[in-house]
Amino acid sequence: MGCCNRRCGLIAGAVFGAVVAILGGVLIPLGNSVIGGTVEKEAVIEPGTTAYDNWVSTGAKVYREFWFFDVKNPLEVLQYGATPVVVEKGPYTYRTRYLPKHNVTFNDNHTASFLLPLGAIFEPTMSVGPEEDKVVSLNLAVAGAYSLVPKVFHGALEKLIKSSNSSLFQHRTVKELLWGYTDPLLKGYLGLFAPYNGTYDGYYTVYNGKDDISKVGIIDRWRGERNLRFWDDKYCDMINGTDASSFPPFLKKENPIYFFSSDICRSVSAGFDASLDLKGIEVYRYTLQPNTLASPTVNPNNQCFCKDLKTTKNCTMAGVLDISSCQDGKPIYISLPHFLHGSPYLREAVLGLSPSEEHHNTFLDVEPTTGFTLRFAKRIQLNMMYGPSKVITVLNKVKDYTIFPVIWLNETASLDDETAEMFKRELISRIQMLEIIQQSLLGVGVAIFVLCLISYCVVRRRDNQSKLV
Repeated sequence: MGCCNRRCGLIAGAVFGAVVAILGGVLIPLGNSVIGGTVEKEAVIEPGTTAYDNWVSTGAKVYREFWFFDVKNPLEVLQYGATPVVVEKGPYTYRTRYLPKHNVTFNDNHTASFLLPLGAIFEPTMSVGPEEDKVVSLNLAVAGAYSLVPKVFHGALEKLIKSSNSSLFQHRTVKELLWGYTDPLLKGYLGLFAPYNGTYDGYYTVYNGKDDISKVGIIDRWRGERNLRFWDDKYCDMINGTDASSFPPFLKKENPIYFFSSDICRSVSAGFDASLDLKGIEVYRYTLQPNTLASPTVNPNNQCFCKDLKTTKNCTMAGVLDISSCQDGKPIYISLPHFLHGSPYLREAVLGLSPSEEHHNTFLDVEPTTGFTLRFAKRIQLNMMYGPSKVITVLNKVKDYTIFPVIWLNETASLDDETAEMFKRELISRIQMLEIIQQSLLGVGVAIFVLCLISYCVVRRRDNQSKLV
């Protein structure tokens, strides 16, 4: 009778262990479903959700750090045709994106529309000097006029340059170069980012994810259009992805992410680079791929971005994008800082550049479950072009067309400690607790089942041996 009780107890224990293990196994898809449902609910862009609070007003402080390329040998360039030598000067830091979205409107087709206000506040404690610091920089007016005025009118341009006492390079303050000054050549207000304060980016219309969470944050329209009108090509004019502040949840490492940037007038993609720990939160780091600004000979998809055969050496030059078509005709060329991933020719034409993946590439650190971008660094360089001219005196000694670096910027933000703790408390800790319960039930159940099964076999063997004796 005792043997029977022992066997029955062990069988019951094994059954109990199996039930506990099965319960742990069942909780895995059930728990994933609960997590998925919670994330989907909180990722929708509508009042009352976590996504909405972060979407309307950027929680993290966003900064723009500017580095200027200070020309060290302007006279040698003008008088002898020497190769320009530049030294990086910066950062001069401004706080940006501190204003909430304006005119937020929710539409019937599960989209939300808004304007993104632009503003910049100087941060002296994060800068190498005051805004009144002077820089020897390329003359924006002269370089711009050279690009825009046909050669047949170079004689008239030469007279204007001389009468205004302008040259190929100029001494300007940081504040003037960034936000504007009255230019003697053009008789108007000129600056790399003028006008900026009090202006807007957009109108944007994005999907709110209410009917389909896989579309949340994806741009439906920009300035009322579903496609751009800058490149005269269906592919290059596509608006893909989000604005990079967030992405649809449940990211997978093997899939690239897509985002549109009005600063560079095009959509780009970024690929998974590494899993990192950010204040105790796992994030996926995505980086721009080296072929993003590759020449069409390497990346045929970039053929429609090549507009000027002359300055791009018949579209064989890599690393530069002519965005004049979306800058009201301003001859601006975009690249990564220090011509990272650009053709060697670019760094040979201007000395003093030293590209670095660590310091000059763009990256996004995205929490994969929610799709929220928790840290980023968007790095862009602004360049202008000038070339030889037999008529314009300040360009007499120039030997070839030069894409000249004027400034590069790093727009950056990172999750603060308070938000990180809230994020871990509200989401990460719950997910981890559920996983611990799942694994514990599964582990304990399997252990009980195996232990009871082994014990049952041992007891039965002993009982059979005792019967034989």
